[in-house]
Amino acid sequence: MKMKKSSASRETGNLEWNTCCLTARGQNEVVIENYRGILEYTPECLVVLTKQCRVEVKGKKLEITYYGKEEMKVTGKIDCISYRRQ
Repeated sequence: MKMKKSSASRETGNLEWNTCCLTARGQNEVVIENYRGILEYTPECLVVLTKQCRVEVKGKKLEITYYGKEEMKVTGKIDCISYRRQ
């Protein structure tokens, strides 16, 4: 079954534009939206800066499959996702 990305929450104002949004799809994929920049990137650790915090993704064979101005997709074996206030 194909899934389409929904923009309904943004249209109705449920998702603030300055809020980071993470969508984990199992243990092998995470999509990060509304980020500011990449602080660290290795096959074992990704640290992303958002307006409110730093998001750390730890695992094995992590790969940024794509990234743009507002969204990125990370694949690999994800062991842990954590948030650190700035």
